[in-house]
Amino acid sequence: MTRDQFSFFHPFRIRYSEIDGQGVVFNAHYLTFYDTAITEYFRALGYDQYADAKKTGMDFHVVKSVVEYKAPIRFDAEIEVGARVARIGSSSMTFETAIFLKDSADLMATGEVVWVNTDQSTHRPAPITTAIRNLIAAREKHLAA
Repeated sequence: MTRDQFSFFHPFRIRYSEIDGQGVVFNAHYLTFYDTAITEYFRALGYDQYADAKKTGMDFHVVKSVVEYKAPIRFDAEIEVGARVARIGSSSMTFETAIFLKDSADLMATGEVVWVNTDQSTHRPAPITTAIRNLIAAREKHLAA
């Protein structure tokens, strides 16, 4: 995975509370970085997931998350987390994520997060709306129909 595969990045600076006894980012924080970057990705698109869920009764559930560690990230490092929608199915969406050192091609970690659009009254999968598909396709040209 390379930096040029992403058009969206969210910055972070590693805090002392995020490192472990080995002096590197504790593994569980990577998913927080990915989740935050995905939230900011949608904010940059102008999509308010929380408001939409309240209005429609539909929301996304995480059904899969993967982290692959490439190199240690240490205290006070400045990182940028890339997020992109790699695939949209009828009810699911797959995000690819990657962590790079700030202004660098140095790949520190990669990830995959899969969401399923879900009717909150039944907790069953539901189709992703055309409006959401179009919003994402405007950024992710490989998904345009």
